[in-house]
Amino acid sequence: MTKTWDKSRLPSRHVTEGPARAPHRSYYYAMGLSTKDIKKPFVGVASCWNEAAPCNTALMRQAHAVSEGVKAADGTPREFCTITVTDGIAMGHEGMRSSLVSREAIADSVELTIRGHSYDALVGVAGCDKSLPGMMMAMLRLNVPSVFLYGGSILPGSFEGRDVTVLDVFEAVGAHAAGSNDMTAEKLTALEKIACPGDGACGGQFTANTMACVSEAIGLALPLSSSLPAPFTNRDAYAVASGEAVMALIEKNLRPRDICTREAFENAAIVVAATGGSTNAALHLPAMAHECGVQFELKDMAEIFKKTPWLADLKPGGNYVAKDFGEAGGVPMLMKTLHEAGLINADCLTATGKTWAEELEGVTWDPDQDVIRPVSNPLTPTGGVVGLWGSLAPDGAIVKVAGLESLQFQGPARVFDGEQACFEAVEARDYNEGDVLVIRYEGATGGPGMREMLSTTAAIYGQGMGDKVALITDGRFSGATRGFCIGHVGPEAAKGGPIGLIKDGDMISIDAETGTIDVMLTPAELQDRQREWTPRETNYGSGALAKFAKLVGPAHKGAVTHEGFAGERHVYADI
Repeated sequence: MTKTWDKSRLPSRHVTEGPARAPHRSYYYAMGLSTKDIKKPFVGVASCWNEAAPCNTALMRQAHAVSEGVKAADGTPREFCTITVTDGIAMGHEGMRSSLVSREAIADSVELTIRGHSYDALVGVAGCDKSLPGMMMAMLRLNVPSVFLYGGSILPGSFEGRDVTVLDVFEAVGAHAAGSNDMTAEKLTALEKIACPGDGACGGQFTANTMACVSEAIGLALPLSSSLPAPFTNRDAYAVASGEAVMALIEKNLRPRDICTREAFENAAIVVAATGGSTNAALHLPAMAHECGVQFELKDMAEIFKKTPWLADLKPGGNYVAKDFGEAGGVPMLMKTLHEAGLINADCLTATGKTWAEELEGVTWDPDQDVIRPVSNPLTPTGGVVGLWGSLAPDGAIVKVAGLESLQFQGPARVFDGEQACFEAVEARDYNEGDVLVIRYEGATGGPGMREMLSTTAAIYGQGMGDKVALITDGRFSGATRGFCIGHVGPEAAKGGPIGLIKDGDMISIDAETGTIDVMLTPAELQDRQREWTPRETNYGSGALAKFAKLVGPAHKGAVTHEGFAGERHVYADI
C-alpha cells in the first residue's frame, strides 16, 4: 500500500517540495515520474556497469532489479553509473597506475551525484576490485541509508579436467616464457579462451571476492547476497531485496555509521583473515574507516589477523573458487562457526536491521561441505594474512601467508626501480634462487598509483620459483598473488623510506611468524645512505595521477586523499 512520506528531514525535500521547486519537479515530470513518485523518497541506485571487463557487464541488469525492489517498497529509484578501472585489464603496464586512483574517483563521483541531486538513500552495485571499497567509502561518507550489492563472481573455466581462473592464465605466461613443455603456445591460447567463461569478477578469493565478503561481514550488504555467481539470474532476487531493504532503512533512519562501528570493522578483518583474503583489504578497510571516524589502520588489522584461524579453503592459497564458497553457505556459514567460537562481534547490525546473532539463529552448520572448516579444525591456527614491521618497513608491510609452507625467508636483495625492470629480469630468468627481489618506487606517491604486481609474481610462480625467492615492494599485489610476496612496504621509496636505500646484495630477513621484516644494516649505515638519497621525479606531472600523488597519504592508513571524518563540518544526510 502506498504510504504518505514525511520529507521534512529527507534531503530530497530540497528538490521536490514547495512552489520554489517547480522548475526542479518539471525535470522529473519530463522523465515520466508522477506526482506520487516525486513525493516518495529518492533512492540513488549507483552501478559500475561498463564494458571494460566481465566484472561489470552484469551490473546494469542487477541495478534494474534493485530499482524494482525500491519501487515495490514505495520509493523512487534514480539510476546512475560511475567508472571502474579493472585490474585484470590494467595489469602489467602503465594502466595499472590508474587502478587505486579509481577508488577515490568512484567514491567522489557517487558522493557528488548524491549531493548534487539530493537523494535520500543509496544502493551501490559493484563488481571489481576498487569499485567495491569505493562504493562503500561513499556510503560511509554520505551516511544516508545504504545497501551494498556485489555483482557476483565469474564461473570457473574448465581446462584439462580442472577448474581454472584468470590466475592460471597469468601463471601460464610465466611457464610459457620458461619454455615449459606443459605450456606450449598452443596450450596457452587454448587456456586463455576458456579461463573466463562469462560475466563476473575473478573467481578466487582475490580482491573483489574478499571485499564482497567484507561488505556482508561489516553489515552493508544483505547476508548471503555475495554468494551466487554473476551469470545466475536468480541472484537478481538479492538485488530486489536490496532495494526493499534500503527503503526499510529509510523508515528506521538506520545509517551506515550506525552499522559500521569499530566492532563491525573488526568483524570484516576477521573474515579477511579467515578466508585467506586479499592483502588489498589492508588498504581498503582503513580507507573506509577514515570516512566515518573509526580508528582502524594496518596495525589494528594485524592484531586481528594474529588470532584468527584460516578456515575457507579458497584459491589462490587453497583449492576452491567463489562459487564453491557460496554453495557451502558463504559468509553466514563462516560467521556461524566463528560466532560459536566467540570470535566475532555478534551484536553488530546488518543491512536487514538485525544483529549478526539474530541472522545466525537460522543458519545450520553443514558438516558435509569441506570448503569452510569449523574453527575446531582450521587450515592453519592463525589467519591467512600477516602484518610485518622492522627496519625495512617502520610503517609496516603485509603478506598473504595462506598456502605458504615456510614463513621465514632470508636472502640478498636484488633491487629494481619499477616493476617493468623486474618483470624483464624474471622473463629472462635473470635472477637466482634465494634472492629477495625488491621492486621500489611503485608506492602511492612514487609510482604514482601503487601498482599491483601480478604479472611479475605469476610469472615467477609459473617458472616454478614461487617458493624459492621472495619479493617485496612499496606497491601492491593482486589478491590472486601467491608466494612469499610482501607489499605496502612503508614508508615508500619516494618518501625516503628504507626500501629506497637498500642496494643489491644487502641481506634481508623476513619472518611472517614473528611479524618482522629487516634489512641487515646498522642505523648508522641507513642514516649515511639517507643523506645521499635524493627524490625521484615521476613521469606524471599533470592530470589525475599527479593530483593523486600530491594528495595521497601512507598505505598503512589506507592511501586516502582527503581529511575524511577528521575534517568533516556537516553530514550530507542531515542537510
